[in-house]
Amino acid sequence: METLMSFLVGILFMIGTYLILAKGLLRIILGTSIISHAVHLLILTMGGLKTGGPPLLGLKHTSYTDALPQALILTAIVINFAVTALFLVLSYRAYKLVGTDDVGQMRGNADE
Repeated sequence: METLMSFLVGILFMIGTYLILAKGLLRIILGTSIISHAVHLLILTMGGLKTGGPPLLGLKHTSYTDALPQALILTAIVINFAVTALFLVLSYRAYKLVGTDDVGQMRGNADE
């Protein structure tokens, strides 16, 4: 299971990197969001299922799930949503001002 998740994380990183290297602002925003989700899966995979007993007295279970990676991922999802919304608003405003979403055409003056 962990090898499948690791393979999926690698594929998501590859797709996100490809989208970030594109010239369109919307593709760049989607690329950063996909890479963020890949990091969430990576943290979840690395957290994994713990062996041994849970850190509670009186319970004799053989495996448990650590809640810290899940809490970190939940917080990261909320932050990713806010950052993606901010990027979308900024790219819309830039599109309205400049008239294009192509990063190459948003350079400004030719002598810069």
